[in-house]
Order: sequence, then structure tokens, then C-alpha cells
Amino acid sequence: MNLSDSVAPSSCADKLFAPGRRAACLGAVALISMLAFESIAVATAMPAVAEALHGLPYYALAFGATLATSVLGMTAAGQLCDKRGPYRAALAGLAAFLAGLLLAGFASSMPALVLGRALQGLGSGVLGVTLYVGVGRVVPPQLHPKLFAMFAGAWVVPGLVGPALASFLVQFLGWRSVFLAVAAAVPVAAAMMLPALRRVGSGTGEVLRWGAMRWALLASGGALTLHAASQQSGSGAAVLFAAGLLAAGVAARLLLPAGTLSAARGLPTVILLRGLIAATFASAEAFLPLLLTQHFGWSLTQAGMALSAGAVTWSLGSALQARAQRPETRRLLLPGGFALTALGLLVVIAPLLFALPSWLVFAGWSTVGLGIGLSFPMLSVLLLQLSPPDSQGSNTSSLQLSDALTSSAALALAGLLFNPATRQVLPVLLMSLALVAAAALISPRAQPRLGANA
Repeated sequence: MNLSDSVAPSSCADKLFAPGRRAACLGAVALISMLAFESIAVATAMPAVAEALHGLPYYALAFGATLATSVLGMTAAGQLCDKRGPYRAALAGLAAFLAGLLLAGFASSMPALVLGRALQGLGSGVLGVTLYVGVGRVVPPQLHPKLFAMFAGAWVVPGLVGPALASFLVQFLGWRSVFLAVAAAVPVAAAMMLPALRRVGSGTGEVLRWGAMRWALLASGGALTLHAASQQSGSGAAVLFAAGLLAAGVAARLLLPAGTLSAARGLPTVILLRGLIAATFASAEAFLPLLLTQHFGWSLTQAGMALSAGAVTWSLGSALQARAQRPETRRLLLPGGFALTALGLLVVIAPLLFALPSWLVFAGWSTVGLGIGLSFPMLSVLLLQLSPPDSQGSNTSSLQLSDALTSSAALALAGLLFNPATRQVLPVLLMSLALVAAAALISPRAQPRLGANA
């Protein structure tokens, strides 16, 4: 798929892979593809992992711990990128991510695997910020829609082959090979990306405001408390959940831009929307393989194909938004993407409520991917448009913090809603539907009113 069809061939300045930014773009694709494969492969393999380690009660925590610890990495990386540039942050992120993969790959119990997943979250939190900031500085603003479409496109091959490959690895080499295979790819991706990041340069922001790091630690602790609540029952679970939600909420109020939690027009709403749509996807995707394999009797490979379909349509939606040039069209695409996501979840839920065939789950998840593909990259474009250059690191950190904190809370609540005895996934899917419905309602506030200054 050529994302540059609408650009004059003779204009190198209007091409993503023009000299001077080719290495950065290729390195970004390599690194995102690795992170994408890890995400999709682990989601596919996790039912087998939980069964092998007798850890089904820890199922939600295995996903939530990754998001909770990513808060620390995102906060530190945002500040480092604004002052020192993304290279040093990327080195630390790659080291933490690799250590987490190795710990998970050799884990002998589910708690040990959760600890490995937490280290992966720390590393991926750093890497997510460095990619957005580093490549965003290399690529001119008019190409940012195509840049983030390319980022989504980097999920296509992992989305197609990841679930099948993960199923193959689990069946013939054991679930540990899923983590160890990704660990083997880390040095390759690093060799492609690090030289480009090293040439990006530095900014003028402050370095590591330790007050912010303390609040990030509180947010991370709050998120982990939320997930600990999902492992309890009765009044103890309610107390832990309330405490975790309070800690994460207080930290978020101080870490995120003013007005984020109240959906103030412009940048605050962009950051809030990122959290809502990310939480929608994370909570639904984590339990989709469980729904398909244990409720409808699909094989692990068939469930993986559903995840692949969502990844492909996500990329398709991203490519479509990159071609939308008129401001009026882009304003419609954002709420339209949220509406498509809600429609897709309704289709996923329908076979659970009515006597309908289970293949509708496949169709519904494909629609979810298309809707998120339309909306997710547009939020990244809006964030960079609304951010001064010396604040792009901290604002990108806020965007991904919103993603991690909201997704952590959603996954923790999903763990409470999911009953391992009955294995009923419907309450989790209804929660995901409520989140995207809220996003659709407030999405018009993400951009200034027509005729107003941005």
C-alpha cells in the first residue's frame, strides 16, 4: 500500500523515506514491528501460559502489570527526550524490555511471569515515547498523518503472522519460546533504530523533575493496587480497588495537563480520548482469545486469526485517515472512528446474547480494528499539532500515561468483573463498550471550534 500516492513524486520533502529521515523511519518500523509481535503473540499465547502455570486468577494482572509499570518509563522518557534527546532513553528502554522478556521466558510460576511482564512494561513505556518524539522531530509536521499511518502499518505483518506463529511456537516448542523469540529480535531492532535516534539531537526542557517521578511512582503503585484488587474477593477487593483508583486518580491529576480529567477543549481532551480508546481496546483484546477458545470452542490458531483481522483493519483505518486532507473531513473521522468501534463491540457481544453464529465475533473485531485505526493516529497528529517543540516529549509522555493509567484501571476492573469459575466475559465487553461510548460523546472537544485558533 502506497501512503504517498497524493504526493508529487518529484518532491523529496514530501516523502517519508526521503534522504535524511530514511534510517529513522526504517528503524521505527523495525522496532514497532517487534513490539507489535510481542503484544499480539503474548495475547494469543496467554491462555496456554495461564493454564501451564496454573495462573488463571492472574490472567488480567499479566496484562495490567505491563501497563502499570510503563507509567514510570513514560514519565522519565518524556523529560529525557525534551532535554537530552531520545537516544539515551531508548538504550535504557531496550535493556528493561529485554530483561523482562528473559524473565518471563524462564518463569516457573505465574507471579514470576507477571514480574517479567512488569519489566517489559517499563521498557516499552520508554520506547513508546522515544519513537513518537524522535521520529516526530525528523519528519516534518505535514507528513505526521502519514507517519502515524506508517506506525500502524508496522502492525500488519505481525498482526498477520504473529498469532499463527505464536500458536505454532506454543504447540511445538512450548509457550516459553514466544517470549524468547522476541528477545532474540531485540538486538536486531536496536541496531536499526539507535543510530537514527542518536542523530536526532536534544531539546531545551528540564531533566527528570523528581517530583514528577514521585507522582509517577504513586500512579504505578495505584495501578498495581487496582490489579491486586482483581485477585481478591468480597469487601477486601472493594477496599483495594477504591484505594488504587484514588492513588492513580490523584497522580493523574498532577501528571497530566490541567483540564484532562474534565475534558477541557483541545490538548486535554486529546489526551483523555487516548486513554479511553486505549482502555477499550486493551480490555476487550485481552479477553477475546479467552472468549473464543473457552466459550465458543475455537482453537488457539482460530482465535489468533481474529486478532490478526483486527490488526489488519486497524492498519487500513490508519491509511484512510492519512489520505484525509480537508479539516472538515478529519473532524468527522475522529468521532466516526469511535462510533465504528462501538458498533464492532456490539457485533462481538451479539452471539453471547442471542442464538447467533460465533463467526460474528470475527466480523465485529475487524470492525473494532477499523474504527480504532481511524481514530488512534489522529490523536497523535493532534497532539503534535497542539504542542510546542520543547514540550513534545512531556506531552507525548502525558498521552501515553493516559493510555497506560486508563487501560490499567480498565483491566483491573475487568479482572473483578471476570469470574474464573464461570469464565463469563460479557461484563468485560460491556465495560469496553461503555468506555468507547464515552469517547464518542466527548470527541468533538478534541479540536477547537471551526473558525477558532488552535
